[in-house]
Amino acid sequence: METLATTFGQLATQTETLEVSRKHQPLFIGIPKETTLQENRVALVPHSVATLVANGYRILVEAGAGQKAKFNDHDYSEAGAEIAQSREKVYQADLLVKVAPPTLEEIDLMRPNQVVISPIHLPLLHPEYITKLQKRRVIALAMEYIRDDETGVFPIVRVMSEIAGTSAILIAADLLSTARGGKGVLLGGIAGVPPAKVIILGAGVVAEFASRTAIGLGAEVRIFDNNVYKLMRLQKHVGRQLHTSVINPMHLREQLITADVAIGAMHSGHGRTPVVVPEDIVRAMKPGSVIVDVSIDQGGIFETSQTTSLEKPTFVKHGVIHYCVPNIPSRVARTASDAISNIITSLLLKAESGGILSLITSHEGLRNGVYTYKGCLTNAYLGERFQLKSTDLDLLITSDF
Repeated sequence: METLATTFGQLATQTETLEVSRKHQPLFIGIPKETTLQENRVALVPHSVATLVANGYRILVEAGAGQKAKFNDHDYSEAGAEIAQSREKVYQADLLVKVAPPTLEEIDLMRPNQVVISPIHLPLLHPEYITKLQKRRVIALAMEYIRDDETGVFPIVRVMSEIAGTSAILIAADLLSTARGGKGVLLGGIAGVPPAKVIILGAGVVAEFASRTAIGLGAEVRIFDNNVYKLMRLQKHVGRQLHTSVINPMHLREQLITADVAIGAMHSGHGRTPVVVPEDIVRAMKPGSVIVDVSIDQGGIFETSQTTSLEKPTFVKHGVIHYCVPNIPSRVARTASDAISNIITSLLLKAESGGILSLITSHEGLRNGVYTYKGCLTNAYLGERFQLKSTDLDLLITSDF
């Protein structure tokens, strides 16, 4: 009997403890309507909203948020978003995604531990903005500094740079015309008349797409960067031999004072871009020549650069036309919105299992974008610039655990 009982006990169904995954509340995302900097883009477009809603996310869109990019409220509603008539309601979301920096009034609507993903325009940044985010204990991420863990690239910067590079040449071609106060030079020239001379400072994505466009229009292109590897890569991507050079001050001066167009196309991974072209060189440039400083959103690389807007995009200094709009892609709002939305959506889908805070903890490239975290400034460059104390983000996250 004992043997039979023992055998029966071994053959009977045994209880087993299985690991059960925790259920997380669906991520609540708010998309406010942009009201500053003549911003025409929107952070999430309807087809991305449909994808997120299908994955259990809750999306609240302020009425009219996509109007300037030609997406109406009906499009969002059909995609599964809720439409809010008041801004205050949108700011109740756990995560806010914006394509323009929050205003001081918008920061007043935020609450502790709320996450906001938006650009920061360094020339317009001031200490009060930072301290207000700290007082509200907001977790703020800069779109420009979010990095892809696998490739190391800054995906939003890259896609906006593609748009900005192409646009910069088209803008310069227009500004060279007599009607716009330029030299009256056709960028590509014609038979018997030489083309315009275009100098591009930087050899990244902006430079690559600016080079493609300028060459396509028939301009003479010369590219300067201190990173020889970038210069080699650009030539390979463009698919032809280009005039390239490291930034030798004397040689750069010689080229700029005979240039028709100069494009600022450098990007900093952490703070302000360096000033590469001093004012005395700009003063020596030809009257009616054009500067398009795409780097203005990080301070600009020309000493004479000052932030302008889409409403009043240019100013003239030392006879040189300056175009220094920080949100150039907003000129083509629908294309730019689609591009941003694709990247943000793929990023947010990774937060499906553990929420946005868990994603920040596990995603090194996302942490690179954090500049305020629960009352602390975490970007060392901003701390030095505004004489504010900064704390290492990894230490703060570790202390949370």
